Amino acid sequence: MSEIRNPILPGFHPDPSILRVGEDYYIATSTFEWFPGVQIHHSRDLVNWELISYPLSRVSQLNMLGEDNSCGVWAPCLSYDKGTYYLIYTDVRSFLGMFKDTHNYLVTAKDIRGPWSEPIYLNSSGFDPSLFHDVNGKKYLVNMLMDYRSYQTKFAGIVLQEYSEEKQCLVGERMNIFKGTPAGLTEGPHLYQHDGYYYLMTAEGGTGYQHGVMMARSKKIEGPYELDPAGHMLTTRHLPAWGLQKAGHASIVKGTNGKWYLAHLCGRPVGEKRRCILGRETALQEVIWKDGWLRMADNTNRPALQVSIPDVKICEKGHDLKEEFDQEQWSLHLQTLRVPLGNRASLTERPGYLRLYGAESPNSRYEQSFLAHRQQSFCCEVNTKLEFDPQHFQQMAGLIYYYNTLGYYYLYVTQDEMLGRVLSIIACDTGAGTHPIGAGVPIPKGKPVYLRLNIQTEKAWFSYSVDGKQFERIGPDLDATILSDDYYEETTGHGMFTGAFIGICCQDLAGTRKYADFDYFYYEEQEE
Repeated sequence: MSEIRNPILPGFHPDPSILRVGEDYYIATSTFEWFPGVQIHHSRDLVNWELISYPLSRVSQLNMLGEDNSCGVWAPCLSYDKGTYYLIYTDVRSFLGMFKDTHNYLVTAKDIRGPWSEPIYLNSSGFDPSLFHDVNGKKYLVNMLMDYRSYQTKFAGIVLQEYSEEKQCLVGERMNIFKGTPAGLTEGPHLYQHDGYYYLMTAEGGTGYQHGVMMARSKKIEGPYELDPAGHMLTTRHLPAWGLQKAGHASIVKGTNGKWYLAHLCGRPVGEKRRCILGRETALQEVIWKDGWLRMADNTNRPALQVSIPDVKICEKGHDLKEEFDQEQWSLHLQTLRVPLGNRASLTERPGYLRLYGAESPNSRYEQSFLAHRQQSFCCEVNTKLEFDPQHFQQMAGLIYYYNTLGYYYLYVTQDEMLGRVLSIIACDTGAGTHPIGAGVPIPKGKPVYLRLNIQTEKAWFSYSVDGKQFERIGPDLDATILSDDYYEETTGHGMFTGAFIGICCQDLAGTRKYADFDYFYYEEQEE
């Protein structure tokens, strides 16, 4: 007997939508401002998962230029019907303040790996859209309804509307089929059919520590829907010490073994302040249908840390990445911010190297020369080799530990008027940037420099070498926990929704496109 070890997708992999087609399982997750949009992982056994594609790989499908932190792609829904894959997603243009601009689209493909179609616009009434394929052949879109009025509840319920495949648009009346419960913040809807009922699964209580999954059912798709009398079928709001927190935003699938499984969002806090530096992750649970309702297989409403599954061999691959930049394209595990790099990057100008042409600052929401890997382990080491000869202080390149434009630690090479070529650090905390080591440490001109980041749960630190063998610590210990949703909610009063990344980048604030060459990028997990 083997075990599913949760989370199955560690690191920033929120809002899972799970699907089975034949012997194959797929999970689609949110990517927010990271491009390409929507990660799809594949498995044949529910234990071993592999990243295989991004459906939204063209600017014509997803253009997030200028969109704010934690906007972009929210809560995709992946489904399949009669030989076609369907992906529904929201492109959120703004979410802070009283308004949210949330545009919902549909793309399709015959092959899960693509190519995927150009997007079909659906509506903008709210986020978390989901497409339901009824056994009668009709298709319906459900999404949460957003209300901007300060005297009303912002989460105004779940709305249903028929989708016409022939007309490629929503048709008929929009109906509010579920107003939620006193827990509030009703979102993340998915519809299912089982034993003569329509079941509506929703997430409630927000995406933090009060998160949970609720079920309601009806004999008719338009309702009325009765709530599960047992309350939350999944939550950890009452278990602050449990290993998986923030449990919610879920979807279900029937396995090839006849059992049912639920994929859900979760977080793993560290330290006394309970911050989830890896972001919101994906876990998998066994569930059963009992007395007409969906229940956890162990008769609790808490997520299990391990789930038994027979006859599966676990492939201990880990999540290490050794990118040598010697192929036509870099690894699927590396993403950019908001839009493709385009002419800001080249793998051919100097074979075996990634050449990044200096662009805007790490604070920019437009055009950065930035390529990054999500942090998937509490303990890891990241290395890169950089060749860069800046002419002045506005030209920079290096290794960055990044949450969003308001929070990051940056070890970079630049040119100082007095010291010459130097290695320095920027620490940006909720938008306020400082230089912990001042102008920095002089390094030889015209030679490569080796940069390293080590992360040990709550603490991180930078090191460097001029020969690739002898490394020296540079700068102070860094608080890794500030690169988290929780820290931003504590300090600003509103939450963000992503996770920590480690990347390489190049800036030329003078606009002359000074380039930097990176020989490799290594991400290696270590024992916790």
